[in-house]
Amino acid sequence: MLAPRRVFVLLINAGTENEGIHTIQMGGQNKILMFEDEDDAARYALLLEAQDFPTPTVEEFPAEEIEEFCQEAGYEFEIVESGRLEIPPEANVEQPQDALDPVDRPKVDPIPEREQAGEMTDAELEAKRRFLEGLL
Repeated sequence: MLAPRRVFVLLINAGTENEGIHTIQMGGQNKILMFEDEDDAARYALLLEAQDFPTPTVEEFPAEEIEEFCQEAGYEFEIVESGRLEIPPEANVEQPQDALDPVDRPKVDPIPEREQAGEMTDAELEAKRRFLEGLL
């Protein structure tokens, strides 16, 4: 029998009453990023921190558990394949749309999430590329 597939997600205020899972908002829909690789999730967390976002904690979960949570909460999810560089949106949304208060872990009273900011200019893209290269 195969072991359940594991993914890494970002939690804000992990282990507290205020614990939340990091989501992004795209087209009015909340989405949870599920990273296949822990290092990729950690890199994304550093990018969030560099944007003055509360420092997230990388946590490992069975993919099925996160998918079930998303279904119950009305969220979408996206698998971030190993090695794919995901860049957080620039705008911050204080409260997700249609937030639910789930009972089971991952407990998510969703707190700040990211909102898709639209297309970047060439200069913005180049600045981000230089910043990311500096992290590596």
